[in-house]
Amino acid sequence: MTTVHHLGQYDPTVLAGLDIGDHRYIAFTKGGVDGMLDITSHIWSEGKSQVLDSGWKSKIEAANERLAKKGMRVLGIAFRLMNSIPEVIQTDLEQNLTFVGLFGMIDPPRGEVQEAVAICRAAGIRPVMITGDHPLTAIEIARQLGITENGRALTGVEIENLSPNELRSVVDEVNVFARVAPEHKLRIVQALQENGHIVSMTGDGVNDAPALRKADIGVAMGITGTDVSKEASDLVLLDDNFATIVASVKEGRTIYDNIRKFVRFSVAGNIGKVLVMLIAPFLGKPLPLLPLQLLWLNLLTDGLLGLGMGVENPEPDTMKRKPYSPTEGVFSRGAGAQTIWVGVMIGALALGLGSWYFFTGRPEWQTMIFTSLAFMQVFQAFASRSSKESLFKMGLLSNPLLAGMGLLVVVLQMMVMYVPALAHFFEVIPLSGCDLAIAASMGVIVFTVMELEKKLKK
Repeated sequence: MTTVHHLGQYDPTVLAGLDIGDHRYIAFTKGGVDGMLDITSHIWSEGKSQVLDSGWKSKIEAANERLAKKGMRVLGIAFRLMNSIPEVIQTDLEQNLTFVGLFGMIDPPRGEVQEAVAICRAAGIRPVMITGDHPLTAIEIARQLGITENGRALTGVEIENLSPNELRSVVDEVNVFARVAPEHKLRIVQALQENGHIVSMTGDGVNDAPALRKADIGVAMGITGTDVSKEASDLVLLDDNFATIVASVKEGRTIYDNIRKFVRFSVAGNIGKVLVMLIAPFLGKPLPLLPLQLLWLNLLTDGLLGLGMGVENPEPDTMKRKPYSPTEGVFSRGAGAQTIWVGVMIGALALGLGSWYFFTGRPEWQTMIFTSLAFMQVFQAFASRSSKESLFKMGLLSNPLLAGMGLLVVVLQMMVMYVPALAHFFEVIPLSGCDLAIAASMGVIVFTVMELEKKLKK
């Protein structure tokens, strides 16, 4: 960047010893040290201008390297005297400059970013830094944050010289890209996608828009971001904080896990009910459940218990495992088999209990099936809160909504049996204390078997 100043009120203490002669203007140019050296011909030293020879260039480059290795952003400063302001600044003014010196600015990472990067790596997410800064500066900041360990960086010039296939082979090994232009960012994103990665790109400038659009998930900065970058993105960070991205990943994984838990819970329960309705006639029994009773069970289990399961807390390993493939099904990783055997178990227990009561001439056999299914799904919901951790370790009240919904389901089921008007409406027979305990014990059996399966998996 170049600024031009009138010398009418020139302060002689600035660049002491400078002979301005009859010059009317002075221009100051700042920029990256490497680029500045290409457009300077002299250096200001000891109050006079000297020719910028190879020795001076080596000293400047060494100073630049020292500052960059400390994680600083380094700028070079140069000037030029002139009599008039040229029409084309870049070609007519930014050349044959006199180098004055350089300075480094530190832009320290936020304290929470290092922890967020560590969480990302533990979660199987690979952070990659793409910056316009000097490679040494980028490597030092990346090292402080834990983004790189091999101290390797790829520059925009090097990317230019790589073919698409060569870049694809490199992007999986390099976590730091420095001195890059907008087209390089786009090529990096494309190469990562071609290697099978799901790419999230963050940016705030107009030049970031192509890469933000190309990425699977574009994330724009809400505070410093331009309107173009926001329009090109899928998400906008309102606080411009990298840690917020990590928090959103955790939230997304938790929601996905809870959806899987509810679907498995609901399907297994319905498998049990379907088996009861299908097999009972073949055992010589009348219809085991009335349509109204089936609707009631679905309302209690899929409705109330489903609400409680939807707000389940994240599992301990939520951010300690690799991401799941976006193409996998809800019943992948053994979930389908578990859903089937839990459903079969629920159906078998309800059928066995109902058959025992029916064939011994007990009129409440249908109510026993109806009530035992309600208890089994309540206990199944508690056991389904985690596929790995025991409920006793998690704590019954760690999900207060589900605990409350489970209690509400039991209360409503008791009202159906023991409030005369409701019992008549649902055509059930009030159970004795012993029969009620037997129906509840079916739920305990389901819970025990599911908890034992978790222990065996471990």
